Amino acid sequence: MAITVEHGVFHVETANTLYQMKADHFGVLNHLWYGAKTDNVMDYLLDYPDVGFSGNIYEAENLRTYSLDTLPLEYAVGGVGDFRVPAVSVTHENGSCALDLRYQEYHILKGKYQIPGLPAVYAGEEEAETLEIVLKDTATDVKVILKYGVLEKEDIITRSVVVQNRGKTPVILNRVHSLCMDFPYGDWEWIHFHGRHTKERQVERVPLIHGIQESGSNRGMSSHQQNPAVILCERGTSEKKGFCIGAALMYSGGFQMQIERDQLDQVRLVMGIHPDTFSWKLEEGESFYAPEVILSCAENGFGELSHRFHQVIRNNVCRGKYKLSKRPVLINNWEATYFDFNDTKIEEIAKQAAKLGIDMMVLDDGWFGKRDSDISGLGDWFVNEEKLQGGLGRLVERINRLGMKFGIWMEPEMVSEDSELYRNHPGWAIRIPGRNPMRGRYQLALDMANPEVIAYLYEVISNILRENNIEYVKWDINRNMCDWYTPTLPKDRQLELPHRYILGLYELLEKLTGEFPDVLFEGCCGGGGRFDAGMLYYCPQIWCSDDTDAYERTIIQYGTSFFYPVSTVGAHVSAVPNHQTGRVSAIGTRGTVAMAGSFGYELDLNMLSEEEKQEVFRQVETYRKNQDLIYNGLYYRLCDPMEDNMSIWEFAARDGEQVLVQGVVYRAEPNALRRRIRLAGLAKEAKYQVAGEENVYTGAALMAGGILLPEIKGDDAAVQIHLKRVSTL
Repeated sequence: MAITVEHGVFHVETANTLYQMKADHFGVLNHLWYGAKTDNVMDYLLDYPDVGFSGNIYEAENLRTYSLDTLPLEYAVGGVGDFRVPAVSVTHENGSCALDLRYQEYHILKGKYQIPGLPAVYAGEEEAETLEIVLKDTATDVKVILKYGVLEKEDIITRSVVVQNRGKTPVILNRVHSLCMDFPYGDWEWIHFHGRHTKERQVERVPLIHGIQESGSNRGMSSHQQNPAVILCERGTSEKKGFCIGAALMYSGGFQMQIERDQLDQVRLVMGIHPDTFSWKLEEGESFYAPEVILSCAENGFGELSHRFHQVIRNNVCRGKYKLSKRPVLINNWEATYFDFNDTKIEEIAKQAAKLGIDMMVLDDGWFGKRDSDISGLGDWFVNEEKLQGGLGRLVERINRLGMKFGIWMEPEMVSEDSELYRNHPGWAIRIPGRNPMRGRYQLALDMANPEVIAYLYEVISNILRENNIEYVKWDINRNMCDWYTPTLPKDRQLELPHRYILGLYELLEKLTGEFPDVLFEGCCGGGGRFDAGMLYYCPQIWCSDDTDAYERTIIQYGTSFFYPVSTVGAHVSAVPNHQTGRVSAIGTRGTVAMAGSFGYELDLNMLSEEEKQEVFRQVETYRKNQDLIYNGLYYRLCDPMEDNMSIWEFAARDGEQVLVQGVVYRAEPNALRRRIRLAGLAKEAKYQVAGEENVYTGAALMAGGILLPEIKGDDAAVQIHLKRVSTL
């Protein structure tokens, strides 16, 4: 069994890790350990002095070494003597804010728990177990249930929380974090993934200071600026060595991650919904369900940690037809035409794409309503027949006759003030009465907490999908959120709207993906502004960034790869000069970078030279040949693009039979030795041969000594090396 309980000690074991807690003699649930298996109860490490001004619980009487302000706690609360960052905070009807949670009972269940209305890791009864620990406030009838889902073979533990009001009076939840972990010992650094639009998930690694460090988003979405994933690592941890812990929140709204290094050099990590845009009134008998955190740790560096997250996200988060299957190679018309297109122009692009072996034509923004620019039309999900003569169905049929699938872009959560929808239903937009709203991309957001809005969107989107042979939907959102107000809630509950918005989004996506399981939904938020495990539950791939520049994408995709598998990363070859940076990169380089994801194109193929068209044809064939290896192989980051003047990555078959090395060398250097790169994931005793070469190398040599990269001429030069295992010569 993965979960055992002995003498008040909870042992949660996976294949390689141990998570341990203990309910002490005062009923306080202490966190003891998360790391390598020890075959020991780790409470012997809890040896605390009398720390001045760290008070003691009442029951401890004069035992001054026992303080909630110093002990490692499993779920920390505010108002009762722990002055570090809390995981949960409430306001009672009498105005007090204290909560004193003590252990009450536990349950062990077969299978993996699910969360009403929220995405969560899923697994069968034979794959997982669930531990529930019930804590109760000492003075009220508030209960907190800590949930742990254990996927033993995958070295994954999930965390979630349920807050219940069993009393007669309402309770206001001010903060409910899903994860709280205390670490009494360790020399820690932390890694977060910051950025901005067109520069998402930049890796930043910093030491812990005394005090609180934080990443988060109060923008109504997980955001371009911070990603809801974090790594704690011991100093000196690298790709191949060192202990590290990763946590990823399965939530697409505002979030907060705080790390505090306290007066005793202990570290606390909390993670969950951002409290600045959250409040929840919990009436008698009601329960609040917090989103899930996926948790793992590794003793052998960041590469091992990433493999565990890649595995669980592909197999136990993503769903539907495209969860593990190959994705179509697509062509998107956005950078080829923007809003200036008609059915003939789209068909001409598709004809050329079909000749080059591309599978799908995707029609982007501008096909609906009065939509000739980004200032009108959103919300009017009916066809603009001035652009598409004969309607959408006729264009779909023409594309299908070319042997291609058809996909479409939508931005369902948004509305333009210049639209029939807004004129008919102005109250459906989020705005505060008596105030002018903030516009983003000259648009407003629909109130996804309003059941009428969800019903409307479901009707119009499902009708489009029923009436046309559409096999892909790009689901976009292009503004941050504020002006929180909804007429569907009373005035004292308006801060429930940000979370209710996300619940409404998930409800709509659940209905649509359930009814149309063969449609590939791709998430998008101005590129990668909502790239999180919550969205991946509904959309098995997400447009990685609106920046399609090959150099910039290597860095964005590098940061993305720490938690998210390659199959989830939408990546395209776009036009040059690049529309975001003006940089000119060879089409071979652009293709190599885009192959490290769900591959496609975003340009007018008819504008390419014959030589470039032949290169596109070769790229499509190469990608198809290697797609199984790219999706199913182990992904390795072989260098740090921020330091090494190059970005090189590797896909290694799990059986060690073949390896694909790809990447970009940023700048050529004169009078320099050829660069070498050490490979990973090979069979040491096996022998490997580079495609097209005679030399044979042992796996041990390639991993210890490395392989020489081709001679580099010019900047942003592509690298692609395919090695296969060969018989002993």
